[in-house]
Amino acid sequence: MILITGHVILAPEHRERMIALGAEHSARSRGEAGCLAHNCHIDVENPDRLVFVEEWADMAAVRAHFAVPASAVFVAKMRALSPQPPVMRIFSGEDITAKLMG
Repeated sequence: MILITGHVILAPEHRERMIALGAEHSARSRGEAGCLAHNCHIDVENPDRLVFVEEWADMAAVRAHFAVPASAVFVAKMRALSPQPPVMRIFSGEDITAKLMG
């Protein structure tokens, strides 16, 4: 499983537009092959921070996601609207819930 976390700082004058773009991107991404989850959230400790949490079946699915033209358009729009560059981290992991929870 591939886990992706990221965030972007919301500019006050673009806040509603950026939140809408994030929600649209997550909804579209959930329809892609290999997407297990894709959500955006407002950080409760910093309401000007839009956080993304994604789960993908494998790197092939992530690469396909990054190749979707709408994904590149989304990133470009967020970069243009935010006062800071977006941050993204990609992790390879294993779901060990059952091992820990019995």
